[in-house]
Amino acid sequence: MALNFVKKLVCSTIPFLLFSPLLFSQPLNDNHHLTRQDTLRGSINPERDWWDVLHYDIEVTPNYSNKTIKGSIAIQFRITKAGKNMQIDLQEPMELTDASIDGQPVVLYREQNVYHLVVSGQNAVNTTQMLKLKFEGKPREAIRPPWDGGWIWSKDKNGNPWMSVACQGLGASVWYPCKDHQSDEPDNGARLTINAPKGLIGVGNGRLTRTDKSNPQYDRFTWEVKNPINSYNIIPYIGKYATWHEVYKGEKGDLDCDYWVLEEDLDAAKKQFRQVTPMLQCFEHWFGPYPFYEDGYKLVQSPHLGMEHQSAVAYGNKFLNGYLGNDLSGTGWGNKWDFIIIHESGHEWFANNITTKDIADMWVHEGFTSYSETIYTQCQSGIHAGNEYLQGVRRGIQNDIPIIGPYGVNKEGSSDMYPKAANMIHMIRQIIGDDEKFRNMLREMNKDYYHQTVTSADIEAYMSKTAGRDLSKVYQQYLRTTQVPQFQYSVSGGKLSYRWRNCVNGFDMPLKVNFNGKDQWLYPTTEWQAINSNGTSLSVDKNFYVTVRSLD
Repeated sequence: MALNFVKKLVCSTIPFLLFSPLLFSQPLNDNHHLTRQDTLRGSINPERDWWDVLHYDIEVTPNYSNKTIKGSIAIQFRITKAGKNMQIDLQEPMELTDASIDGQPVVLYREQNVYHLVVSGQNAVNTTQMLKLKFEGKPREAIRPPWDGGWIWSKDKNGNPWMSVACQGLGASVWYPCKDHQSDEPDNGARLTINAPKGLIGVGNGRLTRTDKSNPQYDRFTWEVKNPINSYNIIPYIGKYATWHEVYKGEKGDLDCDYWVLEEDLDAAKKQFRQVTPMLQCFEHWFGPYPFYEDGYKLVQSPHLGMEHQSAVAYGNKFLNGYLGNDLSGTGWGNKWDFIIIHESGHEWFANNITTKDIADMWVHEGFTSYSETIYTQCQSGIHAGNEYLQGVRRGIQNDIPIIGPYGVNKEGSSDMYPKAANMIHMIRQIIGDDEKFRNMLREMNKDYYHQTVTSADIEAYMSKTAGRDLSKVYQQYLRTTQVPQFQYSVSGGKLSYRWRNCVNGFDMPLKVNFNGKDQWLYPTTEWQAINSNGTSLSVDKNFYVTVRSLD
């Protein structure tokens, strides 16, 4: 999709495309027939459930001229139960060329995008072992990143090679072998060594721990992450980079902030990236401390729009406010800040700190992160502005399929996980009715699930507990159906009668209304209720994503 076409879409009558996972990840909600490969990739099967990844140590050497890569990976893992065969994911046409465990060769055979390793001998529970793999090949190329995934072979304005990877959804196994499932993050982090062609710099996640320029063909840059990290977040960036450093005085002390941009864009980047400090101030206040102080915070200019790569956020928004200069909400508020800086950094809390076990529950990532845009708008311009922005993004809601997808097959639900889930969270905020309590919920959520993987059910229960009421029908309605609940009412004979329609059985979401100039709460169900009233004027609070029908 050409950039000019994307910009045209911003002002078109189909703005929903701008909220799709097509923006930030590869689409997995298409209607293709589910296969064994989908199950192998998306489930924790007997070849995956007996071992837990502790650490990844990856080395990669790209060949820009023929678009191939070659590398190795050492996977330290802990044995959690008796097991025999091991599944390693590596997507065609990439190939494994060698495999060993603790120095002993391993027999392997391929089944399309999966290698099955035959593990011999008795493996004691709670012991650790080292799996070493070598890989090479011509990885799938991303032609329109991040709309599609793979390795990116690009050039900067001066013709220098510029390389990276975009693989959320599609999976890290598009370029390196791993246990490609969100539920198993390496407990002790990861190391990435990038062998960059002479004259270029390799940038990775975490901190630069070593630089070696002794090889005549390439320079070696080793980056290390101390914290758990999802496999799709481990990403190399290779280009003619310049950098600068600053320190943010945060809730946990000094946070190292580093910025890597193409040399030609240094001045523009230094101006635009001033938005990082107020973003960190806002998000730490609302969500709790930045979750990866040990690894630092980075923005890295990328040859694609953007992605939430942990501690090395991909940035490609052309140093413009809004989304490529446009306001996705149509309210004007979205042009007061850089969409990619705010949205992708918000993922450091929701996606990278709190990660869903199954991609079907991705609304936890995208709903809360989309809501971080509303939070930031409020931090900058006040609560009225935040409310207006949130209401504006509703134009992206499609109600095509449910937000939660099928489990165990690596398949997302609707792109409504962005704007619709954000609106659901906002309604729960109204129901809680205490912004300080709501803010503390977000902070405690990031604390209680710190560096953990969760399910939608975990987050649903957490919010219900804070709200002090069972919100299960709200989740069922907004996450698991495409119906927009309709509030029906009638005013006659000195009574206001009301109920919910177009909803799940037992739907009972409280609703804030203005009746005869006075704000009040109603507690409609699917059955008619009535209260005494002498008035006729009723309006529903705009913070609720519902339809309204007067039966008078």
